[in-house]
Amino acid sequence: MNVNNTLEFNTILETLAEHARSQKAVEKLLSLKPFLNERECKAKMQETTEARMILEGIGTPPLASMKELDKILDLTEKGSMLTPEQLTGICGFISSCKRMKKYLKKAESFNTDIGFYGHSFSPLDPLFEEIERCIRNEAVDDGASSVLRDIRRKIENTKSAVKIKLEGILRSKKEWFADGYVTIRNGRFVLPVKKGYKNQLSGTVIDTSSTGSTCFIEPTAVRKLQEELAVLQIDEDNEIRKILYTLTVLVEEHINELRINKDCMETLDFIFAKAKLSVEMKAVPVSITTERKIIIKQGRHPLLKPDLCVPLDFEIRGGRGDDAINGVVITGPNTGGKTVALKTIGLLSIMVQSGLHVPVADGSIFSMHNSVFCDIGDGQSISENLSTFSSHIQNIVAILQEVSRESLVLLDELGSGTDPAEGMGLAIAILAELNQRGCLFVATTHYPEIKDFAKNTKGLMNARMEFDRENLQPLYKLQIGEAGESCALYIAQRLGFPGHMLKRAQKEAYGCRSSESRDRPTIMFDEDNTNEEDNTKIDTVSHNKIQKEVPKEKSPSRSESFNIGDCVRVYPQKSLGIVYKRTNEKGELGVQIKDKKQLINHKRLKLFLPASELYPEDYDFSIIFDSVAIRKARHQLEKGHEVIIEYEERD
Repeated sequence: MNVNNTLEFNTILETLAEHARSQKAVEKLLSLKPFLNERECKAKMQETTEARMILEGIGTPPLASMKELDKILDLTEKGSMLTPEQLTGICGFISSCKRMKKYLKKAESFNTDIGFYGHSFSPLDPLFEEIERCIRNEAVDDGASSVLRDIRRKIENTKSAVKIKLEGILRSKKEWFADGYVTIRNGRFVLPVKKGYKNQLSGTVIDTSSTGSTCFIEPTAVRKLQEELAVLQIDEDNEIRKILYTLTVLVEEHINELRINKDCMETLDFIFAKAKLSVEMKAVPVSITTERKIIIKQGRHPLLKPDLCVPLDFEIRGGRGDDAINGVVITGPNTGGKTVALKTIGLLSIMVQSGLHVPVADGSIFSMHNSVFCDIGDGQSISENLSTFSSHIQNIVAILQEVSRESLVLLDELGSGTDPAEGMGLAIAILAELNQRGCLFVATTHYPEIKDFAKNTKGLMNARMEFDRENLQPLYKLQIGEAGESCALYIAQRLGFPGHMLKRAQKEAYGCRSSESRDRPTIMFDEDNTNEEDNTKIDTVSHNKIQKEVPKEKSPSRSESFNIGDCVRVYPQKSLGIVYKRTNEKGELGVQIKDKKQLINHKRLKLFLPASELYPEDYDFSIIFDSVAIRKARHQLEKGHEVIIEYEERD
């Protein structure tokens, strides 16, 4: 059982993955999960927003499919010789990277982080030009080397000499031959000799026709030339292999840059797929908060056709205040849209927490949840001997074991599938427990007693699906604050149900409950491997620091603008690191990332926070970058002791 399937988030992910070109991006999109950290969730939402802004501003990005690129790079590292087709693939990928770099250069005018990815792409011009020079139409070109050109010239000359001799024999003895042209069998030039004349021509039978009436003979007169041709073809093959191995080594020398380019392209493919889905759904970014409130304005279910979907307005404000509303109880007629409203609330919440835009109006706000639970559907199972009621109870028991104040719970047809009186009692007990736990929850029901309970209980509120009594049609509009009716007796009356039977029905079974069969039951989604408590502690501080992010330098001396102690963001991974070593002659800076020291080109770095905002003046950075032994040795040296300090650079 999976919340993704019940709320159809898996269908959203499949649609999302269709917008990606690379296999890695597709896999990443299909495994997308809600984020549990507010700062990360907002960053992913902003990422989608920036990508859509660029997409609509300068058009579709020139993304590469990178088919079999991983396989090609792995073969290169293992020492295998790349084929001309594979080298052509490398060349095509480099060309795509150049186009993407130009695209991102234009995107920099939008002042987004996405535009900065362009600095992480290596142009790889020498590799591109060498492959282009040596490979044409997925084959090694004559101009790849002077030796190859000379060998191929000799091959053509020898072939011409063989053909001339054979054609001379053909013209002199036409009656001997089945056809009037030279042919090739088993890689050798031969003449098609009639079976009756095969002993008249001195030579070697290379092949015969399927009927046996024709013998393909290599005349003795051209045997020496044929042998010379075979040697030349061996020389040609050896020279081709030499050229391909040379190109493979050249690819291996640039393997790191190629992998970084590939990572960048896959990351951008992932990001722009979200933007394309946003455009397709006519979706917008929304506000995300850790406050326990959800405000949906003109929300649409993403999988329903916009022209057939009635927009949903919904609001719930939880918390511990006197005016807090933790739960909403939705009532109304069958097929009135209660379940669709329930699914819309859950699906939009999961999409927002996954960093996706949603089809709502401006002013919508979504709360962060540590988990989403839902019990929607009859859940009957013949193999497991489960009735509708048993399935509901099993799901609700599992929900109550896991639910917390930060959870969202969605319950459809609460208390249905059993004796009405007992079902109503269980439903009220469940609502009371969820209200006491302080989670946000939405439930649908037909029981009038539950409507009264919600009306008279602090923290609960009624809502109803509107119904057109005149036309006997549901309006699919949710109205918060009022309880609805099933309208069964009214509908029966309008459809001509006998009056005396209606009176009896009203007297004996007023509020007759109906049990609706819906989709499948679900349980909570898996959490990311995220320490939520730690994230909560650093979130407000990190958010304030993000506002101070320093824009990237554009001056020619950019590599020299970084100082020891600067906090920088490393692309394309977007990891944070601290500068421990100034730029070298190659434009590389020493950056420590999670206790690991690396040399990284300055083009891949973006200043996050300058050292002046992180450390006091005259701060001793050896506390961060040097081991205790090195600091102790340096201290002894300052006292006049003679010591040897060995610096060990950690990779």
